[in-house]
Amino acid sequence: MAKNTNMRWRLPLVCLLWELAMIVLFGVFVRFGAEADAHWEEEKQDMNLTSDIENDFYFRYPSFQDVHVMIFVGFGFLMTFLKRYGFGAVGFNFLLAAFGIQWALLMQGWFHSFKDGKILIGVENLINADFCVGSVCIAFGAILGKTSPIQLLVMTLFQVTLFSVNEYILLNLLHVKDAGGSMTIHTFGAYFGLTVTRILYRPNLEQSKDKQGSVYHSDLFAMIGTLYLWMYWPSFNSAISDHGDAQHRSAINTYCSLAACVLTTMAFSSMLQKKGKLDMVHIQNATLAGGVAVGTSAEMMLTPYGSLIVGSISGIVSTLGYVYFTPFLESRLHIQDTCGIHNLHAMPGLIGGIVGAITAAAATEDVYGKEGFIKAFDFTGVYQTRTPSIQGGFQAAGIVVSLLMAFAGGAIVGKPEGSTERGGC
Repeated sequence: MAKNTNMRWRLPLVCLLWELAMIVLFGVFVRFGAEADAHWEEEKQDMNLTSDIENDFYFRYPSFQDVHVMIFVGFGFLMTFLKRYGFGAVGFNFLLAAFGIQWALLMQGWFHSFKDGKILIGVENLINADFCVGSVCIAFGAILGKTSPIQLLVMTLFQVTLFSVNEYILLNLLHVKDAGGSMTIHTFGAYFGLTVTRILYRPNLEQSKDKQGSVYHSDLFAMIGTLYLWMYWPSFNSAISDHGDAQHRSAINTYCSLAACVLTTMAFSSMLQKKGKLDMVHIQNATLAGGVAVGTSAEMMLTPYGSLIVGSISGIVSTLGYVYFTPFLESRLHIQDTCGIHNLHAMPGLIGGIVGAITAAAATEDVYGKEGFIKAFDFTGVYQTRTPSIQGGFQAAGIVVSLLMAFAGGAIVGKPEGSTERGGC
């Protein structure tokens, strides 16, 4: 393996060269946004602001902290249930996330905050970069143990690029609402990773199945990731929502959906196991599906009971996926989904996209109020004539675009990786 991967010189060389490239690109393009720049005092006067509390930092930073913990602690520890790949799960997740946020700041900046030849960044850019890297962490869950760190860095480079393109198409061209990223983060990230792992399939991987099991302490460590993700998911889904009612509503809807998801997951896990014993894989993963499934519709008027329904359904679907669909994917389609991302992210992400399309199509001024209706869907400017049914159609189109981008991108990235020697974790 040392001869094949030769990481003693390859990994340091790649890391140092890529970081040098980041330094150069940041030096050329990246500058502080207005609210992070030293000219903020003049900006306050121009905007007739009297207090620094109006700076976006004070609204967004608590959510940023929560999202940051989810990416580096939550996703990292969630994958430590594998007894032989615990170090790889946490360590490589750390590596690809640290590189990914730098590249994401550039890619998303060029699409969304490029002004007068410079990318202007603030705390919201940091949140969006974490979101982008979240999709990479999801894809990583499908190929954990099958690739070297260099291959993971290459995948991160291309996936962040494709994520930014897909996000721009959905949010800017289709004008889709996807606050919690059911489509842009979870659906795209999961099917991207599943496509890559399908291309990387080789029969002798069956010989390493014993390494994919868990032991008592590895399951315990994975529950740390689960609990961090579960607690902070309301912040994840509401982090970039508009201040006020939309952000408030996002947190409540996610909170309710997650709570319902736990109960249905526990119920079906016990029901589907011999002697009614709970399966820790279900508890670690399917209990989070409610946060994924409510992502698109989180800031819409889904209502608390609607959130409970979505969470309940997603918990059932995710648990059934682990019991029945994962073995089918492996035996019939040769998709070896190491961490079960199809059940936690892909299917709940599709549910989230569908729920978002239905909720948008059913929106009325009676429910939202006239001003609230316009604000919720940003029906201003060129979109002021858009109706709820048309918005619902565009929301559905966003699912299709995300799937196509994921399949095409995963196929492109997986091919060169599949043709090289692979290193383990």
